[in-house]
Amino acid sequence: QLQLAESGGDLVQPGGSLRLSCVASIFSLHYYGIGWFRQAPGKEREGVACMEGGFSIPNYADSVKGRFTISRDSDKNTVYLEMNSLKPEDTAVYYCAADASGRGGLIVEPYDFWGQGTQVTVSS
Repeated sequence: QLQLAESGGDLVQPGGSLRLSCVASIFSLHYYGIGWFRQAPGKEREGVACMEGGFSIPNYADSVKGRFTISRDSDKNTVYLEMNSLKPEDTAVYYCAADASGRGGLIVEPYDFWGQGTQVTVSS
């Protein structure tokens, strides 16, 4: 059973940066679809960044395009989300997810495995 563990969430001022990490319990995530999602209080979980399995082009939600970058280090079995120019509306619990079919996407349904989440708070 694949397990995912996020880290890197913190309190940061508007305009600041954070890098989230997601470590998998298996040998390689290379062929899995991967995604980063977030959920703010009272709101539905939304996809912010994703990549299909293999050497794929990332896809981003419009709200984070140009500010967030998703990447995968297959040697370390780790997925990252680099977040720059953070805004108060980015405040949420951030989750990583993996899809064994390799498709992924910015919607919740395809994903088989989820981490426990890490809190990101953007506030002055």
